[in-house]
Amino acid sequence: MNVSATPLTAPLPEQINAHLLHTVAVEPDRASPSDLMQATAQVARAQLSRRWVATQTQERQQKARRVVYLSMEFLMGRTLSNALAALDLTEGAATGLAQHAQQLEDIANQEPDAALGNGGLGRLAACFLDSMATLGLPSFGYGIRYEYGMFAQEIQSGCQVEYPDSWLKDGTPWEFPRADVTYPVRFGGWVTHENDKAVWQHAGAVDAKAYDMVVPGHGTEKVSTLRLWKAVAPDHLDLGAFNTGDYARAACAKNEYENISWVLYPNDSTPAGRELRLKQEYFFVAASMQDMVKRHLDEHPTLINLAEHVAIHLNDTHPAIGVAELMRILCDEHAFGWDQAWALCGKTFSYTNHTLMPEALETWPVSLMQQVLPRHMEIIFRINKEFLDLAARFRPGDHEFLKRLSLIEENGERRVRMAHLSVVGSHQVNGVSALHSELLVHTIFTDFASLWPKRFTNMTNGVTPRRWLAQANPGLSNLLDDTLGTAWRAHLDQLKRLEDRLGDPAFMQKFMAIKHANKVRLANLIEKT
Repeated sequence: MNVSATPLTAPLPEQINAHLLHTVAVEPDRASPSDLMQATAQVARAQLSRRWVATQTQERQQKARRVVYLSMEFLMGRTLSNALAALDLTEGAATGLAQHAQQLEDIANQEPDAALGNGGLGRLAACFLDSMATLGLPSFGYGIRYEYGMFAQEIQSGCQVEYPDSWLKDGTPWEFPRADVTYPVRFGGWVTHENDKAVWQHAGAVDAKAYDMVVPGHGTEKVSTLRLWKAVAPDHLDLGAFNTGDYARAACAKNEYENISWVLYPNDSTPAGRELRLKQEYFFVAASMQDMVKRHLDEHPTLINLAEHVAIHLNDTHPAIGVAELMRILCDEHAFGWDQAWALCGKTFSYTNHTLMPEALETWPVSLMQQVLPRHMEIIFRINKEFLDLAARFRPGDHEFLKRLSLIEENGERRVRMAHLSVVGSHQVNGVSALHSELLVHTIFTDFASLWPKRFTNMTNGVTPRRWLAQANPGLSNLLDDTLGTAWRAHLDQLKRLEDRLGDPAFMQKFMAIKHANKVRLANLIEKT
């Protein structure tokens, strides 16, 4: 049996066995649960790859406007069950695995969870990508390929024990390494000015290597992309130090650069930790911006029309340095005038705020920014000056108003206010719920709202019903299908029709039976744990 000779339309058990033999290289009747997970994933991967390539080809031909979604976190969850559901292969996979005396749920749990986030920020990012793929909106997510995820945990003797989550230790069938998609990311140094042109003389650089993951749409052939960046040292080993026996120094430079993509949110209680955090943020933003610009210029002869074809969204303030980075690219590398570049930036960026607490809004010491990103600090200073000049015309002589608006916090240690940079550099700002969005304009951003009331809007955020209802609660989703049809998976407002069933004893009996069965499953799981 040959994988290449096994068509994608062949019965799923046949495809699984073909991949066991030729991809995983084990006899089908001796396959372990991990082997079966790998083989089943390869079946889904093959079908998604076909859809993925077709989606990208169509988008290039149409020169479609794309959403570029920048986020430090993506809590995508396990991919296998989601991929099978998107391909409508869940039943077939369950049948194929039953021939190996295995249940699909147990096999799906063999897949390491890519916990590249620690909360609502990452889950929101993942759900947005899922929704955009399902709606057929051209989209591209960008983040960091952390070597270690949030953390793994176990309950030992009644206590929680945490340890590093090495989700890549056995590899993953869902990555597509892109060896030809690598960009240099520069740090440090100084800036010189020659003939009215700024030149950033950087002190060091690291390569950003792309790894792609598929984001399948449901009820559609569309597949979106999540591109994650890995930090790779330009020089992998100091061979001279190695040959003299100084093995620690031989790997020192490699580790210094590559630790950028090791851990999500390194401890920032030390100067070294804070510098690493800032480098992480700029690393993925700079690589993403270079990639976005290259992709645009592959389809269009100029960047003048960038905002017509690209919409960059900042998921919280971690990627806010992207505003200064795009200005640097336009002015320093593509000879845009300042005003032209700034107008283009404003049409391109939008921003989601996640917190109303002033003390939780991200800021960076000016001194650290000047040390790590000297050119960007210059750009931020100029953005701030021109913005405050504009604001002063609205409230002449009101210096307190200008201090509150300033991108630079002047009390105590001077710090760059990244939320302010996000607001000033975006054409649209939203909260994550109607109440949150309303409070934004009455609390932390009230001064900005007085300048630009139409800039602030609401985008109520939620979670994808495909994963968090259809897959998480199959019993309930089957009942919903029988009662409402399947359209609710893409149109959740269909659930409002359930109000008509509140007085239906037969429906309520089925509903309560499903709740009871789920509680029994949970109790059994807790008992096992």
